[in-house]
Parts: sequence; C-alpha cells; structure tokens
Amino acid sequence: MAETVTNWAGNITYAAKELRRPDSVNALLNLVAGSRRVRVLGSGHSFNEIAEPGADGVLISLDALPPEIDVDTAARTVRVGGGVRYAELAREVHRHGLALANMASLPHISVAGSVATGTHGSGVGNGPLASSVRAVQMVVADGSRGWFTRGVTNLFDGAVTSLGAHGVVTALTLDLEPAFEVEQHVFTGMPLEGLDQATFETVMSAAYSVSMFTDWRAPGFRQVWLKRRTDQPLPDFPWAAPAAEKMHPVPGMPAVNCTEQFGVPGPWHERLPHFRAEFTPSSGAELQSEYLMPRESAVAVLHALDGIRETVAPVLQTCEVRTVAADDQWLSPSHGRDTVAVHFTWVEDTRAVLPVVRRVEEALAPFGARPHWGKVFTTPAAELHALYPRLHDFRTMAHDLDPAGKFRNAFVRDVLGD
Repeated sequence: MAETVTNWAGNITYAAKELRRPDSVNALLNLVAGSRRVRVLGSGHSFNEIAEPGADGVLISLDALPPEIDVDTAARTVRVGGGVRYAELAREVHRHGLALANMASLPHISVAGSVATGTHGSGVGNGPLASSVRAVQMVVADGSRGWFTRGVTNLFDGAVTSLGAHGVVTALTLDLEPAFEVEQHVFTGMPLEGLDQATFETVMSAAYSVSMFTDWRAPGFRQVWLKRRTDQPLPDFPWAAPAAEKMHPVPGMPAVNCTEQFGVPGPWHERLPHFRAEFTPSSGAELQSEYLMPRESAVAVLHALDGIRETVAPVLQTCEVRTVAADDQWLSPSHGRDTVAVHFTWVEDTRAVLPVVRRVEEALAPFGARPHWGKVFTTPAAELHALYPRLHDFRTMAHDLDPAGKFRNAFVRDVLGD
C-alpha cells in the first residue's frame, strides 16, 4: 500500500496491496465486483487480523461514503450507513427523541463493525448490539446488493454477527425506543469473598447496566459502575462504598475522559458508554481480550481467574466484568445463553501478553468460554466449532454467498475450518 495502515492500537499493520475509500455505493459495488479478495477496515478497533485481506487483497474503508442516518420516528427505527460511528448515530437519534437500547463502553466505534464482531454493552436484560438490528444491506461477492431482514429471511441470524464473511455492509436498520435519561453511580472496594451466585445476580441487576472492574492484584473489585435509568428505581448497593472522586477504569488515566458520574442525570448516549465521545478513551497503548460464558457460572469463573491472578496481574491494566442477555445470532458469543463477559485490557506487549492469554483460556475452558471476535485470542478452530452449535450453518451460508472466498481471509478461514 502507498500508505501504512494499522489498527487503532497499532499492534496490527495491514499487508493489503491497497487501501480504497469509495465515495458512493455504486463505486463500492464496482470495487467489490472487480476485486479478487476484499476486507473492510471499520473503525480499526479490533486487536487481531480479522480485517486483513492479505497481500493480494483490497482493504476497504467506508469512511468516505455519505454518512446516512435516516430516522423513522413513526416506526421507531433508523437506517444507518456502513461507515457511521455510534457517537454520530446517537446524537441524531436523540435529536428525534429516540434512543438505542444500549451502547458499548466507547462510542467511537463503527456500527457495522461492532455488530459484525459481537460487540456489546452491559445489562442483565440487554442483548449485544446486534440484537437491535432489524435488517442488513450488503454488497455480496458478485457486486450485487443483498438484503437480510429479521422475520423475513431465514438466514438473518447468520447475517448480522457475520465477521465480514458474507459481504460489505452498506446499511443497517436498527430498532429504537423513546429517549431516556441515565445517571451513573460509581462504587469502590467490593470484595470477592462472600460473593455467591445469588449475590452476583443481585449486584448485576442493581441497575440498567452494571460493570465491575479489577486489576487482579487482590481478590475483589476496585470499582463498580451502575448506570441507572431515571425511570427505574434507585438501587440499594450495600456491597461497596460510593466513590469519593471521579474515576477512570484504567489506573492512571484521567477521569475527564469518562462520562459524568456522581448520579448526575443525562441523556442515554452520554451515560451508557464509559467514555465521552469528544475524548480519546485512552492512548491506544494496550491489547484487549474478552471471553463470554454462561451467566450461571459467573462466580466460579471469577474464582478461577482469582486462582491465576499472580500470572494475570503483571500484564493487566484492568479487567471488566459485565452481563449480556442471550440472543439468536449464530456467531454471537451470547448465542442461546445469558452471559457473563470478562474483558481484559492488557499492557502493550504482545510477547508478554500471549502466554497469559493462553493461561486465561485454559482456566476458562471448563466454562465454555467464547472469545470476542475482535480481540486477541488463541482458541483453536476445533474448539470454536464445539462452542457454536450453528457454526456449520454459518459456514454453509458463507460458501453459498461467496463460493470463491472473496471475503474469506485467513482469520475467517480458520474460524470456519476451511
């Protein structure tokens, strides 16, 4: 490529022969039709090679496409273009008096890339971001357009959390709901000792969205973030003390980067993320991994990690524990089961981190740990097939839509077992 392109963290440098930025859907159609191998970059917030098309392929950025955001207030839906990020989408949706049900921890990421990799927010009643998708429009391998609609197309549940294996997403239609306000309360010093499964369920149900943070240098959690919808009851939270100052989940990072705390109410899109849209959440000097397991195993999972904390802590910046409701997407890490998600923000040292990632995967293997598709993981393909009961159906769909493998890079081929 004439320019060096990396992901957000800088741990991946793409080897594609060229980077293209089509400025219209027609230009994209022609580009896909005339290319041998294609992958889409998205916002670059993945930490592995999911976007790498290889040295003979074309890397496509959608950031030059018209930033389509078409809100239908009567239907409570929004049609959003493939290059749009959550921050700009949320502002426009809120301007119409509507809201997304949930958001991820940072609003800087692309909508299409987030749902394609199974990205999520938190909340015992909140599914992953893909659960709000009603329809997907994409450019398929021959350069034509394909539509997949919930309740209409029997392949819909394979088309949303898709790893980019079926085509280039040009638009999504998302469900909306009336706008709401959220207030954020942060607590500190919640012990792991005495936390049984019933208490874990109570803690994670204490607000609309709950996150627990630890550095695994000691048992327990340094911070607990509760995001309460103001139309829901004020939580009683006796397990930890209210924070005395504004907090950032990563030690040493400035709290000004984070959304408002101390119970100050505000619009949903300014509280559900941890980080403010107008600030960079961190320097990018990090790697990330995440594993999702059945929620009923949550406390056993936490104790398994506590048992290896002397291995984990030296290369860890912070670890976040959240919950995600079950969904039907074939390759969603929450497919078919209510989920506990354990996220690791590591130091920026691949050589030091990878052995620890493998040790974490060994500790979590008994719990059916599904890795986040956009993070660092080493789970073998054979194990992935055991973890995803619809992976064979997804593989069939990918081969039917793209028989020549135009969208299948090394990452996707490994997942599919090709």
